[in-house]
Amino acid sequence: MINVPECSVVVITYNDAARLARAVRSVLRQSLRNVEVIIADDASTDDTERVARRLQRKDPRVRYLRGEVNSGGCGVPRNRGVAAARAPYVMFLDSDDELTRHACKSMLLEIERTGADFVTGQIARLYERTGKTARYYPALFARRRTVEGIAREPEMFLDSFSTNKFYRAELLRRVPFPEDMHYEDHVFSTALYCAARRFAVVPWVVYLWHRASAESEARPSISLSLTEMANVRSRIRAARLSDDILRDNGLGDLVHERQRRFVRQDLRVYLNPLPSRDPAWIEEFVSVVRPYLAELDPVVFETIDPLIRVCCSYTLDGRPGELLVAARSLNGPKAPPRVAVREGGRTYWGTVADERREITSLRMAELPYSASRLRHEAVVTGEGSLIRLAITTYDPFGVLAATPGWNAFLRFKNHRVRLRPRERDGDGGYLSEATIDLAAIRHGRLGFEDRYDPVVEIVNPDGRVTSDRLLVDPSTATFGTTILWHQVVVKAEGNAAFLRVLWRRTGPLRQLPRLKRAGTALLRRVGGPRVKLRVYKGLISVLPPRGDLALFESDVGAGYTGNPRYIYEELRRRGTPLKVVWSVVENRGDFPPGVRLVRRMSWRHVWTMARAGYWVDSHGMPLAYPKPPGTRYLQTWHGQGIKSVGFDAPDLRADFDGPRATWRAAVERWDALISPSAEFERVFVPSNGYRGRLLRHGSPRCDVLVHGDREAARRARERLEIPHWSRVLLYAPTYRDRAKGSGQSVRADLTAMAEALSNDWTVILRTHPVERFEVPEHLRHFVRQAGSYPEVNDLILLSDALLTDYSSLMCDYAVTGRPMLFLIDDWDEYRRVERGVYHDLPAIAPGPCLTTTEELIEVLRDLDRWTEAFAARYIAFRKTWCADEKGHAAARVVDAFFEPSRPRVPARVPRVGDVRERVVAGARHPSRSPLPGRPR
Repeated sequence: MINVPECSVVVITYNDAARLARAVRSVLRQSLRNVEVIIADDASTDDTERVARRLQRKDPRVRYLRGEVNSGGCGVPRNRGVAAARAPYVMFLDSDDELTRHACKSMLLEIERTGADFVTGQIARLYERTGKTARYYPALFARRRTVEGIAREPEMFLDSFSTNKFYRAELLRRVPFPEDMHYEDHVFSTALYCAARRFAVVPWVVYLWHRASAESEARPSISLSLTEMANVRSRIRAARLSDDILRDNGLGDLVHERQRRFVRQDLRVYLNPLPSRDPAWIEEFVSVVRPYLAELDPVVFETIDPLIRVCCSYTLDGRPGELLVAARSLNGPKAPPRVAVREGGRTYWGTVADERREITSLRMAELPYSASRLRHEAVVTGEGSLIRLAITTYDPFGVLAATPGWNAFLRFKNHRVRLRPRERDGDGGYLSEATIDLAAIRHGRLGFEDRYDPVVEIVNPDGRVTSDRLLVDPSTATFGTTILWHQVVVKAEGNAAFLRVLWRRTGPLRQLPRLKRAGTALLRRVGGPRVKLRVYKGLISVLPPRGDLALFESDVGAGYTGNPRYIYEELRRRGTPLKVVWSVVENRGDFPPGVRLVRRMSWRHVWTMARAGYWVDSHGMPLAYPKPPGTRYLQTWHGQGIKSVGFDAPDLRADFDGPRATWRAAVERWDALISPSAEFERVFVPSNGYRGRLLRHGSPRCDVLVHGDREAARRARERLEIPHWSRVLLYAPTYRDRAKGSGQSVRADLTAMAEALSNDWTVILRTHPVERFEVPEHLRHFVRQAGSYPEVNDLILLSDALLTDYSSLMCDYAVTGRPMLFLIDDWDEYRRVERGVYHDLPAIAPGPCLTTTEELIEVLRDLDRWTEAFAARYIAFRKTWCADEKGHAAARVVDAFFEPSRPRVPARVPRVGDVRERVVAGARHPSRSPLPGRPR
């Protein structure tokens, strides 16, 4: 190499010939081409030297350094590499890992842009067995930023890796690695943070940390050799040295922040697998860790995970048995304690109200029944096909005591056995026994190949069910049997050790997956989309549609809801002699009895589309299917509002002929379109190029919002287990087009809301169907996830206020006259580069537009005042979008489209004074809402 490299990457290795080449290639393939690779071999005894020299011969950018004696750690080879580096910047790489392709170049640009002493980037664990990745502490790297010293962000102590950083070489020569210890990274990083006046953080992944599968023959790294007590001692030694470095550099006030890292991260890596250790190991672990924990300032434990704090308290008290019970709740089912105490509104793990074991923030004691937590510990034995279980059930929060008449069942997949628990003396637990014959379990005629975790179900008298998995002894022997061409294995799974059953086909059944794949391929050829479309076109060319047959669909077959539902119910109420078939994506349980269903895009569905004299849907029948001659198509649509739609929406506004032509042809099939308002007609019709008939009668789905439905509100409250005393906030954010399924639409800080409002409010979270968001367990006492609730109108009728952002639901909700709030912290991005809008929401919103959760909380605490302040704007909003909602839209649509000869239903037009009264009264007296659908 003639030119001075821009970056030197030091690859340390020891006896890792199999993986060294992969690591080096990840450097040689960098988009920053002017790099050098320094292989620092710590005296390997395998083929590492041969591999390294071959790499050196192939590429002049590779240099090889070999130590004569193994140092036993990583510090010596890293320091040796730094001493040999020719570039002004240095990175480190372990031989079992990789750099991402643009790591060097992107961080070189960042360090030169910011003038930082080093740049740190995101690490991603790469699990080799599955190929999946997981980011390490992603919250630390969520923002691209420059930090003026560690005192500004002591949370960065969690980032103690040396391999995800891009350094100035002169800094490394001032801050060398310790050479006589393991976990030298921790000590080095502490010294680095003390020496750096400024460092930069980038949010992209720069380092792939390979995690080999358990069965891999690869030598485990030092950080994964967790079964050795010497490993524990080395980590504690590194922690003490790090504390001393901070004190020696005048940063003693940050010691507790670095110690918090030890408790959150370093200690956790031993606690996670602790349930699988033998009692002697656990006792020794307690004796080794306890002295260092005793040195920590109590403030260290205040903000850590409550269960980690519980484990620390039992370690400090020298109680390894209780530590083991608590550690089993860190992972897997995250089981509750065996016993808990509630005093003064607070919850404590164990038998006494010790503040070190407070777990109130987990909210386990405040969950609704169906989410409540019980702990089931089982002793499992197996003989042949029989599994015998002795199950001890603990009820730490008094759920069973407060629910007389409950019944218990043990469920193995689809096999259910009644349990007869009896109370145990002394500890409040219940003992049950059961025998399961695996040979009696049937999984279909073609067998079964999968796994499942047996659960105990507790059913209360009203039919609600709470269930939890079975914890078993980690040392439980794995056993198996052969049953009807299946190999069945029963084992303890994971660090928490819960019961798992695995079924594998054997014998002739092993060929089923291959035969199934072949059959699927054959079906695609003879019955795939193209074949179905050709058959369909042939059918509509020779068969006339049936005037007594209608095909209905809502939300692309998602369920029984929206405008189609209410039109269908009006037809049924009148006894119209029309056979209606509903298209669904699968057999859905939310349809009323007697409704005819057809699976969407099945052959029967194709036949029904071809024969139906009427099509009614809320989104769009399959786009490629032309409407049969003589069929009448009613497009009801599914909302109106401020968002761009049709050819103005992101998926169609790009000038690509294919998608635009397809949608244009789909719109041309419509014979009539429901227009809920003049504003909808002004925006939606031209945006979609529609030129057909408009039914200007309001939205059928809003009729129930005008008239109310007390039973629907009661049903929703009961189904979602919302206390009768609680006010209800419906939170319905829309999705973000550029982040569908990411969960980013849920922008309110639900944890902060729970802390401030849970005594008065319950939140119903109604995310968009394309969104993916799971409510954390510690919030389920306050938040009810209702994305799959079958009918949004029930939620509207139950709620006291709406929180949304840009969702079209705002226009339906305005019919109720109840308060609306808008959390629009990304307004500028949404209107300019995300979806695009037709209206300036902050200028027209019928409620306060907010940008922080703190503002939202303050508004909810004084909702009456805010509602009165926005009453005039609310009236204007209703006039724009709800003027035609008079409560008879379904009847008028049926009159106009299905029975044009019938007289139309008269409707009363509400006066402006009526509207103002509804708006203000709904806010002042939510329990006495002017809508008859409100519960009293």
